[in-house]
Amino acid sequence: MKKIHFAAAAAVFAIAVVGCTTTPSGADLDKMAQDMVRSGFHTKGIATLDRLTAIDETLKLCNEADVNGKPLDAATARRIEEANLKTVKWPSDGKFLGDWKQGEAVAQSGRGLTWTDAASQANGGNCYNCHQITREEISFGTIGPSLYNYGKIRGVSDPASAASKPVVEYTWGKIWNAKAYNACSNMPRAGHMGNLTETQIRDVMALLLDPASPVNK
Repeated sequence: MKKIHFAAAAAVFAIAVVGCTTTPSGADLDKMAQDMVRSGFHTKGIATLDRLTAIDETLKLCNEADVNGKPLDAATARRIEEANLKTVKWPSDGKFLGDWKQGEAVAQSGRGLTWTDAASQANGGNCYNCHQITREEISFGTIGPSLYNYGKIRGVSDPASAASKPVVEYTWGKIWNAKAYNACSNMPRAGHMGNLTETQIRDVMALLLDPASPVNK
């Protein structure tokens, strides 16, 4: 979870208004921001306050790097990537690809994990929020690279072949926990955080790698 910059800015403004001449430290601003967040956010439905407190080392270090405006040093980034790679859970039955049509439905859906969603409702991947995926889609974000022709560009004509194994495994790992390959990636850790199920990830894999998928046409 990114630091709440607006809360910290509000804290600074409040100090200026009351005429305080002492510049608060970074730790003071962090505490003020966290106090504001804790007092302003409340549990509602399935949206709990867990993500305000359950910040692992990866998020802590990446948040600090973001606030400081400096990338992680190479050694720290490599250590974070190695730790996150160990969390990747590979397909329980060894099958990496599912149904690309279901994968398209997952990619299109942005629902899930909000207070208006039911706990029993399947989450969406919200993939189009950051990526172009199919040629037909006219509304998509550009935070992430285009994934159109993802498998075709990488020469995956037969996902089950030995030649395709490195691409297939990388793609699974990237979806499961993107920080295993880019320490401070903005991409959600979909499998690691439980946003998507193993079956859903298989289906998204098929969307990206199945030669029959519109992604590769």
